[in-house]
Amino acid sequence: MLRRLQFIALRIFLAFIVISVVWVVVLRFVPVWVTPYMISRKIDAFKADEDTEIHHDWEPYENISKEAALAVVASEDQNFPNHWGFDFDQIYNAMTEDRKRARGASTISQQVAKNVFLWHGRSFIRKGLEAYFTVLIEVLWSKKRILEVYLNVAEMGKMTFGVEAASLRYYNKSAKRLTRYEAARIAAVLPNPIRFSIQNPSAYVNKRTNQIVRQMRYLGGQKYLADL
Repeated sequence: MLRRLQFIALRIFLAFIVISVVWVVVLRFVPVWVTPYMISRKIDAFKADEDTEIHHDWEPYENISKEAALAVVASEDQNFPNHWGFDFDQIYNAMTEDRKRARGASTISQQVAKNVFLWHGRSFIRKGLEAYFTVLIEVLWSKKRILEVYLNVAEMGKMTFGVEAASLRYYNKSAKRLTRYEAARIAAVLPNPIRFSIQNPSAYVNKRTNQIVRQMRYLGGQKYLADL
C-alpha cells in the first residue's frame, strides 16, 4: 500500500511538472486574456454588490509606451533587467528593516508568476509555487516577455487590468501615447490600485508620481530597457 501511494504521488508530481512547463511555454507566445486574480476580483466585487465589469485590453510590448515600461520598473523593480527572478538584496532589506508594516520585496517576475498562475494568499504552499513559477518564466521567457505580460495583467485601477485599459479609461488614449508623467501616475497606484486613484490622486499618489519620474531619469530613461 505504501509503495502504491508513493507511485501515485510520483505520477501526480510528474504530471504537475509537465503541465506547468507546457502552460508556461504556451503563454510565452499567447496573450494572457484572463488570470486567476482577475477571476477572484470579479467574485469579490459580486460578493460586495459592486460593479463586476473587468477592464482589460491586451497590447503587445511594441504598442505600449516605453515610458510605461520604464515607470513600472522604476516603481516596482529597478534591478529587473539584471536579476534572475529574485532580488535578494531587497528581500534582505525588507526582512531586516525596522518598520511597523513590512514592505514588499517581490520582483516583477514574482508578481507575474503570482498573478498569472496562482491565487493570492500568504500560505507557504502558495509562496513555494510562486518561487517555482518565477524560476520557470525566467528560464522559458525573455525579460521582454515578462515585462510585456506584467504591463498587461497588473491591476492599475479598480477592476482595471493592464496599462492599455488604464490609459484608455483614465487618459482617453492608447498606452502607446502615454507621457512620462502619465505613465508614472499609473505606476504610482500599483501598491494598492483599489485604494489609490489615477483620476483623483491623493497627496501620496502625487508625491509618489514625482518620485517615480525622478527615478526614471536616474535610471537613464528609456535606454535602460533597450536591451531586454
